[in-house]
Amino acid sequence: MTTTSPRTQRLIPKWNASYSVVAGFLILLILGFFSIIKLELMVNGLFLGAIIALGAISLSLIYGILNFAHLAQGDFMTLGAYIALFLLGTLLPRLGLEGAGLGPFTFGYPVFIALPLAILAMAAIAIGLDVTIYRRLRRRGVSKVLLAMTSLGLAIALRGAVQVIWGGDTYQYPRLSKEFYQLSMGIRIPPDNLFIGAMTIVLVVVLYLFLTRTRIGKAMRATSDNMDLARVSGINTENIIKWTWALSAGLAATAGVFLAIFQAQLLPIMGWRLLILLFASVILGGIGNLYGALVGALIIGVAAEVSTQWLNPAYKIVIAFVIMIAALLIRPKGIFGVKD
Repeated sequence: MTTTSPRTQRLIPKWNASYSVVAGFLILLILGFFSIIKLELMVNGLFLGAIIALGAISLSLIYGILNFAHLAQGDFMTLGAYIALFLLGTLLPRLGLEGAGLGPFTFGYPVFIALPLAILAMAAIAIGLDVTIYRRLRRRGVSKVLLAMTSLGLAIALRGAVQVIWGGDTYQYPRLSKEFYQLSMGIRIPPDNLFIGAMTIVLVVVLYLFLTRTRIGKAMRATSDNMDLARVSGINTENIIKWTWALSAGLAATAGVFLAIFQAQLLPIMGWRLLILLFASVILGGIGNLYGALVGALIIGVAAEVSTQWLNPAYKIVIAFVIMIAALLIRPKGIFGVKD
């Protein structure tokens, strides 16, 4: 008889808290139906939550394998978005690959070229940073706190590099304005948001299949459970760490590109602003838990957007922070948390 250890359950858990989550969303739908809450804000919140989910899952991957909070994850998103900007605004046009307004979307087909290249670039950067910085610190046996503080310094450095290269001005991907889809009850949905939502679903499913069906994915789960035991069992844990950084950075880059499309602008601090939402999602869903990060992100996204019905949009981050603190006080292990 085989058993699943608590840490592996954190990475790929059972949906033992799904009923409470579904009940919460049903309550929101009922409130929206009676016009207490604007349904359009709820829908926008789900799409924002999809972007947050990719960043939160990437954060959970790092924590699940390396067991420390990577504070540079938001700036990974920013750097990935700006790499795509360089490709879309400079490199690809020189190769004759440019355009906007593909079908119902504001962006053009070059996005489908720039996105994979940005993912590969961020994966290479993340692995390079691990080899030159984090791996050396791990071998010296430094504490998790010091690793987290190092990642904070790296976040500042990456943000500074973006500002040096691109400046502090606001940029946009090449785009052409398109009409929103008009639904009942006053709901208007930008076609770009549907693309973001659909791609997020595809990526989450692919990641799930990768972690549960492939040799590398199973090795990642074993490493998450116990790195020393995995190493003794013959697993090349350094290779697994590289895979972890590549997957995490790739998801962060995708989230950054999607965020740039979602808000139709790029700023050097765009990822840093989202960092509190990422951590709130991870803590709410359960630290190191991929499903929890997804559900937590959707809840945070909806809560942040719905709050703008009564509060200034600048307080979105405050709402996420309040939810995070409440989760720590009421259920410290999160919705999908398990006992160690």
